[in-house]
Amino acid sequence: MTEATERFFESLPSRAPDLLGGLTDGTLQIDLGSDHRTEHWLVRMRPGSVQVSRERGPADAIWYSSSGLFDRLITGEAQGVAAVLRNESTFSGNVVLFLAFRRFFPNPPGTRDPRETARRAAGRPV
Repeated sequence: MTEATERFFESLPSRAPDLLGGLTDGTLQIDLGSDHRTEHWLVRMRPGSVQVSRERGPADAIWYSSSGLFDRLITGEAQGVAAVLRNESTFSGNVVLFLAFRRFFPNPPGTRDPRETARRAAGRPV
């Protein structure tokens, strides 16, 4: 487990009020594999809040990823949905939880909001 992964999970509760809303309610187990070893994270999501623990437990969804891929996800170098579609990681259960969790990942480096680009092109303030 990398230090970046530890910091990422530690940051979730403080970031949740800005990123989670609506119908997000459930538990996502994240299993990160590396060198024949699996680290477990249990993320309980509710509108505006997250609780994180290093447990396995009853979960509404389970997502498996390699530790290396997860490090790329938390830096914006990879995208979660694309990784699942390419079978680089697996997911089972309530897909809404996976889609909500991916909001915690940053955008790829150099990504710009197309609305901001259009405003600049039109000469309007951003």
